[in-house]
Amino acid sequence: MAALISVILIGICASSAAAQDNRGQVTNLPLPRFVSMKAAEGNVRRGPSLTHRIDWVFKRRGMPLQVTAEFGNWRKVQDRDGAGGWVHYALLSGVRTVLIESEMLPVYTNPDPNSPVSAQFEAGVVARLGSCTIDWCRISAGGYKGWTLKSNLWGVDPGEVRE
Repeated sequence: MAALISVILIGICASSAAAQDNRGQVTNLPLPRFVSMKAAEGNVRRGPSLTHRIDWVFKRRGMPLQVTAEFGNWRKVQDRDGAGGWVHYALLSGVRTVLIESEMLPVYTNPDPNSPVSAQFEAGVVARLGSCTIDWCRISAGGYKGWTLKSNLWGVDPGEVRE
């Protein structure tokens, strides 16, 4: 009985570690991961080839997307609303951007709500992502930069820390 329990526990630990270390078969990069649209326009297809139907077109350069799968030169992506499909890897960039989710989001000079506000960003603004602590991220857009709470952004994982 004890041997059976230890085998079950080992299996649970192994599957848990595999889930935490999910990597793309093509790039060996973590899945899921965030990227951005390099192109001003990109076809989103139903499957990973040019023969698959185009379901819609992403039309926003810099838009953050989440890569959830890889197949050859194709990446399965989704946007903030969960809409997505397959796009060619050449349309994507590793440059990290985020989408502002709060209306008139204050951006502070330091990662502290008591520091001066350097700017306010409207909901829907795409900002470049800089360094992040557990709770705060440094962002920039339109010549303005500063710190905001990570919970106001889409395109960065809650536990992600960036230098």
